[in-house]
Amino acid sequence: MSGCGRVARKRKKKGGGVVQSVSLSHQTEYVELLRFLHRRGFMSMLLQPALFSDTGRGLQAVRSIKPNQLLISLPESCLLTTSIVLDSYLGHYIKSWKPPPSPLLALCVFLMCERHRGADAEWSPYIHVLPASYTCPVYFANDAVALLPVGLRRQALEQKDVVREMHSSNLDFFRSLQPILSQPVENVLTFEALRWAWCSVNTRSVYMRQPSHQFLCGQDDYALAPFLDLLNHRPDVQVKAGFNRERKTYEIRSVCGTRRFQQAFINYGSHDNQRLLLEYGFVAPDNPHSVVYVDTEMLCEVMEGDPTSLEQKMKFLTDNNFLNSCVLLIHRSDLSVSREGPSWSLMTVLRLMSLPQNQNQQWKAVMRGQAVDEEVERRSVRAAEELCRTLLRDTLTALEKISSLLQQEAPLLLEQLRLVQSLRLEEKHILERCLV
Repeated sequence: MSGCGRVARKRKKKGGGVVQSVSLSHQTEYVELLRFLHRRGFMSMLLQPALFSDTGRGLQAVRSIKPNQLLISLPESCLLTTSIVLDSYLGHYIKSWKPPPSPLLALCVFLMCERHRGADAEWSPYIHVLPASYTCPVYFANDAVALLPVGLRRQALEQKDVVREMHSSNLDFFRSLQPILSQPVENVLTFEALRWAWCSVNTRSVYMRQPSHQFLCGQDDYALAPFLDLLNHRPDVQVKAGFNRERKTYEIRSVCGTRRFQQAFINYGSHDNQRLLLEYGFVAPDNPHSVVYVDTEMLCEVMEGDPTSLEQKMKFLTDNNFLNSCVLLIHRSDLSVSREGPSWSLMTVLRLMSLPQNQNQQWKAVMRGQAVDEEVERRSVRAAEELCRTLLRDTLTALEKISSLLQQEAPLLLEQLRLVQSLRLEEKHILERCLV
């Protein structure tokens, strides 16, 4: 499932580390949200909105939840899907537009229009509890982006480009919606509005495969889940989640249970902090899945030897699909350093790059895990240590710049800088542990 909230931050609290909480159930926006959902068949018996001293907004167990007990069951009628959008006032415009919009665009446009309609919008109780802005890199100022690790920085810029392209390439479609807007379309369906809607869907939707529509183009597996998306993430929590086709409900079952008045959590998956920041806009302290990724340019920088030989080895690794994932899909790569040290894949690459040029017949064998002689192994270990030192220097430099900027910047950038700082501090701890 996709993101439904913010991370559980493990911070030490004064007074013995006790987490304080305050119920939000009486606040107007949550009263209206629950009334809206109750009319659609949802009854919240186990959870209530609350403000927690360690995580901010979340859901609190009003009574003990046993292991494997159903945590929440949200009827299909409460889920905001493309079927809802196509049945709404937007349906006629979407169905008549060629080429057909994507499911993601349809949901984004619906959110933007509902936000514009204000209190008159059918889904206004949900719109009112959505964040006014997000902390994904697509919102980041250039100063914050520049301080991200190199691979994540590249992906952050790509994320910004994706949303910009989504807006600029659909201006004609947006103009066709003028009849349903009370202000000029240029003032309503702006880049900023689309960015907000895109983040709302990307960070808060659950995975739920929808039947294909002839009026939409591409895979449709998004569903926004009001109330359920108030649940926060914690890396060590186990849940079972999915849409129950028989009962027509989206269900989350707690594997370990939750004590009364404690916060109930979910888990987005075994994601490292770079993935969490990019996709969901937060960093999880003490995340057991965190790693430091290695960029191919840095690999070449730390390796000694003939440049032509290194180039040939890099080409060999790329041609054999050993580096492509690192360059294009950094979070699917295992060229990384964890608390346990360099990954198997990274050490394999370093061993191959440490081989003398006249041993190119051994390249494929090394890629399959064959042992190398002691001198090559020593060279690869030294390269791994130098790689960690290089990564640590880059991290420390970034942290110094962040500390300087934190003394002088505006509140919005401060939040972004603190997120980057948290990410960099986590990576600093990993690299220092590897160099001990």
